[in-house]
Amino acid sequence: MNSPIRLAVLAAAAALLAGCASVGIDQAVQETNASLPAFTGGKLELSRGDRQGQARQVLAAELLSRPVSMDGAVRLALANSPAVQALIAQSWADMAAASQAGRLANPVFTFERMRLGGELEIGRLLSIGLLDLLALPQRQAIARNQLAQAKLQLAVNVVDQVSQVRQAWVRAVGAQQVLGYAEQVNRAAQASAELARRMEQAGNFSKLQRARQHAFYADAAAQLASASHAATSAREELVRQLGLTDSQARSLQLPERLPDLPKEARSAAEVSATGVGQRLDVQLAQLDVAVAGKAQGLNLLATVADVEAGVRHDTVFDNATGQRSNRRGFELDIRLPVFDWGGAQRASMNARTLLAANRYDSVLRGASSQLRESYSAYRTAFDLARHYRDEIVPLRQAISEQNGLRYNAMLIGVFELLADTRDQIATVMAAINAEQQFWLADAALASTLVGKPIAAGATPVSASTSSNQAAH
Repeated sequence: MNSPIRLAVLAAAAALLAGCASVGIDQAVQETNASLPAFTGGKLELSRGDRQGQARQVLAAELLSRPVSMDGAVRLALANSPAVQALIAQSWADMAAASQAGRLANPVFTFERMRLGGELEIGRLLSIGLLDLLALPQRQAIARNQLAQAKLQLAVNVVDQVSQVRQAWVRAVGAQQVLGYAEQVNRAAQASAELARRMEQAGNFSKLQRARQHAFYADAAAQLASASHAATSAREELVRQLGLTDSQARSLQLPERLPDLPKEARSAAEVSATGVGQRLDVQLAQLDVAVAGKAQGLNLLATVADVEAGVRHDTVFDNATGQRSNRRGFELDIRLPVFDWGGAQRASMNARTLLAANRYDSVLRGASSQLRESYSAYRTAFDLARHYRDEIVPLRQAISEQNGLRYNAMLIGVFELLADTRDQIATVMAAINAEQQFWLADAALASTLVGKPIAAGATPVSASTSSNQAAH
């Protein structure tokens, strides 16, 4: 029995070594919090029990008790959204699968009992895959790389989720703000149309002049309906991103306006200083190359032959004489490459290795280009929003003030004054749209910097029909 005992001890030691690549989702979450403080604020965690679930509900209720800011929306999503918990659980499953791939298959114990005439034979066989045992160090190396991939993928998913929450918040607040000004345009257009109707009845307005005022009112009403639906759609998108229940959605309060623009935009030097090699997508592609290369070396021999080694211990009982004899030995099971020499499998492995290498090269080459494009969108949006804030809106306000003085001096009529008011409101709506595009571009740039490129996703807000048409 010495040989079976020794083999069992070796197998147990190998299995213990194979367990070195352990599954630590809590550690992965902590590493994600440490590497992405601008996205998680250290608040990412996996909720397992009722106590943690209750704590999350209390935090969600506290955040919903006041208007939710952009940072508050991110914190609310991390604490409340089932989608965030799902991506953490998926990462846990991926890490478990990677850890399992680095472990040896359990040894197989075979028990036989055969009777022939007056003889009884009991056979025992303990076998283990020999190639699996010899390739254990390489399997563990692959498992470690796959674990690193799973952790990086968790970080990528978190960045993507947080960026979507930020952009959904910007759209919701911007659409709500635009809706308020659309209501003002509609009220001004309604007043203009009613005044035109009365003036036509008094004989001071032609049918054409009244029709022009009414057409503008009809257009403003249509735009109000569109703005109302856009605000509802953007709010519901944010509700889904935050994972709110129906009761929580009714409690959701948003700020009245978007945040002020920062005093200065990020400089190009600051953005370009970000190391391409530190991006998540580049690191993932690099790990893909490492895993593909190690897997190819590991599976190359297995495509040709496979060997399973085992030790036997048989006992034969002779019932006629009462004698008992033991037999010991070993077995080797070798798969013979008679019909399949593994050519197709080797071609597949070569293709996967080549695919991973070219994908890494593609990601590496495209990283700088994506960053330049994202920064261009960010800088353009910042300059445009600042131009509206510092130039266009003040000019429109100055024009409105002068028209108010002209109206008081009876140099212009009420319709010209209403037309100017509509133009001023339309300019403010365009300025809101410019601010919204900036904050969307800001979220996209932050995501691109860490290696998860996303589009700004801005939805242009159409300004009201120019009052020039209604003024003539």
